[in-house]
Amino acid sequence: MSTNTAAQMGFFERYLSVWVLLCMVVGVALGIGAPDAVQRLSAWEFVQDSRVNAPIAVLIWLMIYPMMLKIEFAGIRSVARRPKGLIITLVVNWLVKPFSMAFLGWFFLRVVFAPWVSPVEASNYTAGLIILAAAPCTAMVFVWSQLTDGDPAYTLAQVALNDLIMLVAFAPIVMLLLGVAHVVIPTTVLATSVVVFIVVPLAAGFASRKILISAKGLAWFQTQFLPRLQPVTILALLATLVLIFAFQAENLTRHWLVVVLLAIPILAQVYFNSSLTYLLMKFFKVPHNIAAPGALIGASNFFELAVAVAITLFGPSSGAALATVVGVLVEVPVMLTVCQACNRSRGWYNASLAAPAQ
Repeated sequence: MSTNTAAQMGFFERYLSVWVLLCMVVGVALGIGAPDAVQRLSAWEFVQDSRVNAPIAVLIWLMIYPMMLKIEFAGIRSVARRPKGLIITLVVNWLVKPFSMAFLGWFFLRVVFAPWVSPVEASNYTAGLIILAAAPCTAMVFVWSQLTDGDPAYTLAQVALNDLIMLVAFAPIVMLLLGVAHVVIPTTVLATSVVVFIVVPLAAGFASRKILISAKGLAWFQTQFLPRLQPVTILALLATLVLIFAFQAENLTRHWLVVVLLAIPILAQVYFNSSLTYLLMKFFKVPHNIAAPGALIGASNFFELAVAVAITLFGPSSGAALATVVGVLVEVPVMLTVCQACNRSRGWYNASLAAPAQ
């Protein structure tokens, strides 16, 4: 982590790993100790049939909004003049990630874990893993970008392009890798996620930034207002983690062995794709504040869409659906380790960039 970033870290940020572990424990305890209340929260969707949980949507919005405030909208036009980061991100997301997950699913579930997983179960679990990997993350990328000092405008462009490509590429890739004849993208899920996690916070950030800078000046905005929001991001992230583990407490306790087995190929996929993207960015001399968010986009998943598609194709109690749920469980804690790796390697990354990055 850079000296500047480390110096700005508060109490919560310095001990984030500890808080994450505590939130996971608290979440499971709530899910077991207060199942009725947790079930009511879990069933509260932002829009009916959207699969976007309302409490989690609000918390993610609180995480994203501070980063949207940092976007200098005039700078978005310059993203097109710096296409390397976008190209690398898109290549890994769409030409590597789904296919590497298909291989990892086959290797671990059909070969390594064959004594514990039947061929039929292995096929169902692998299908879920493929669906999970075929949908790049949308909402949480803004959080990961903020935690690695990412370029807000560039991150927005990366996410927007992925969403556009997802409309035309997600279904064909899933159909190809699963051998199914027809995959329907749940448009309610996709549309709600884009509106809630991109359009609303983007509009709020644009309006807030313009009004506050006009009223108080840029110096006050950057040195007084933005720092006050940093704890909000961290607290919302931890609350999200509590809810996710509370919602999935039954899966964790009833299917703990399957959860552990499925987590292994997901972990391998996360670290493989994030490392590949990060190293390609370094090779092509892309700035760190573009490389880190790009690596995180290539590693994380749009789990709301994945869970919805798996349930639609295979049913709510299927192995495929369970595999996508495991993706939900590991998403936050694992991506925090990738954020930490990007921060700790910033000096190494920048040291060998001999020429100005594009």
